[in-house]
Parts: sequence; C-alpha cells; structure tokens
Amino acid sequence: MPQQPLILAVDDEASNLQLLRQILQDHYRLLFAKDGARALELARREGPALILLDVMMPGMSGHEACRQLKADSATAGIPVIFVSALSDPEDEVQGFDAGAVDYITKPVSAPIVRARVRTHLSLVRMEELKETRLQIVQRLGLAAEYKDNETGMHVIRMSHYARLLGVAAGMDEAQADDLLHAAPMHDVGKIGIPDRILQKPAALDKEEWAIMQSHATIGGDIIGEHTQGMLQLARNIALTHHEKWNGSGYPLGLAGTEIPLEGRIVAIADVFDALTSARPYKAAWPVEEAVGYLKQQRGQHFDPALVDLFLQQLPAICAIKEKWAET
Repeated sequence: MPQQPLILAVDDEASNLQLLRQILQDHYRLLFAKDGARALELARREGPALILLDVMMPGMSGHEACRQLKADSATAGIPVIFVSALSDPEDEVQGFDAGAVDYITKPVSAPIVRARVRTHLSLVRMEELKETRLQIVQRLGLAAEYKDNETGMHVIRMSHYARLLGVAAGMDEAQADDLLHAAPMHDVGKIGIPDRILQKPAALDKEEWAIMQSHATIGGDIIGEHTQGMLQLARNIALTHHEKWNGSGYPLGLAGTEIPLEGRIVAIADVFDALTSARPYKAAWPVEEAVGYLKQQRGQHFDPALVDLFLQQLPAICAIKEKWAET
C-alpha cells in the first residue's frame, strides 16, 4: 500500500495545529511547526508534499517563510497553502505574490481544507507523472541513437529547430513544448532495424532499403495509438517524418497537407541538421548549402510555406546550432 502523503502544518497557535490534525490525520501523515524557522528546517529535512502555513507569526512571517522556501531549490517545488485570519483581497494577493498556490481563511472549514489539500496534491501528482512520462520518452529516443550514427546533439538540435518552426507556424507554447519533447522519438523505430543494414558503410540494395524504410511504421507501433497530447504527436512524427510534400515519401505516400503538420515540421528540422552535421560517411555541409537544398526541395520534399518560415528563423536556427554543437 502506498505511503500517505506528508503534510507540514505551521501555526504559532497550538489550538490551530490541533484542529488541522483532527481534519487531516485520517488521510495524511503530519508534521507540525510553531514558527517560520522551524518550518524551513523541517521542509528541507523531511520534504513534505504540501505545506499549510499561517501568515501572522512572531519573528518570521508566513510570507517571508514562503519566499525563503521558494528561493531554495530543495523546497521550491513544495506547494504552500496559506491558512490565515487575514481575509482582505489584498492579503490574498500578497500570499500569491510570495509564492503560495492557495489561500484558506480562518476559521477553517474541514471540508474546504480537505478539498483544497486533495486538489493540490493531485496537481503535484499529475506533474510528477508528466515528468516521468517525458523521461521515458527521452530515454526511448536515446535508445534509438545507440543504434545509429546520429548523436544526442542531433536530436537536441533538431527538436529545438522543430519547436522554433512550430511557433512560427502558429502553435501555442504548450503545443510547441509537446513538439519539442516528442521530436526526439522520430527515429525510435530504428531499434527494430538490423545492425547489418543500419550501420552498413556502403549503399543499401533494394531489399535492404525496404527494411530500412520500415523503421517509420515500427516507430509508430512502439509508441502506440493515443488520442491526444505529446505521445500522439510522437507517433505521428515517427510515422510521417519521411513523407514528402509531392507524395513520393514513405511509408504511406501521403502528399501535401495529408501529412500532419508535426511530420512536415520535423522533416525540415531533421534534414537540415543531418546536412549540416558531420557523419562517418560525409562531411558537414555549410549552412548556405543546406539552405540551398531546402530551397531546391521547396514544394517537392518539403512544405513550401514551412520552408519559408524556417528560413525566416535562420538567425535563431544558427544560434541553436552553435549552442548545441558537437563536442
């Protein structure tokens, strides 16, 4: 059975702490402190899941304690709910400015306290799950790199290129961040390609090339079907980043806007970085030559409107290229 979440309650009045104990003790483990200094010590040492913090305390106020919690990387992520007799809107604003996530006024209502605590612990859990999922996705992308001549810097650069192009194409910040995190999965299907083909130093024959092309559908199968979010993007990217605007790509032979936007974006980001990076079988192209190739393939391999947007972002593209250069 999972351990109950740990909550730190801070108040200089013992009766208030006793009330919070009665309200919460059946569902949570509890720690108590009667002043800000002790609260900071316990928060750093015990790492509670949430802090209930009084505002008016002798010595260090709750506002100051909250600011110090948020300034410390060890405790900055712990949500703080102020529990205070101060009930003016200005008091609540000061609490939120100090870094709190919620504000409960005294005298407290047991159902409200339990509901607010439950809500904010659920939000913390959702963030933890999101971070764990992101790490798994990134690790799968890394696994694909071990099978290929590409490097970790390649997937970092092309992912940032893709995000930049996504914003230019009209994505909001959340969509662009999902694209950034999904793009490293574009070649995860190479896990299923035999090394004799993936690492062959010479040109592939017809049969070998057919096997190589299957990495797109293998990648889609590995990621699986999802109705929304980052994993849906990742699957679409894995399946369609080798499709071409004129319909001559693979594996589905899609053309134009039949290709999902994320697939069209990653096609440009991936090819541009591949061209401008050194590989065991080729030297890096100068940026000017890679730009010339994008222009040549505008409307053939690549979405012409996206090529134009990409080239408009070229100074930022080059800054990313320099920041994440090969070591």
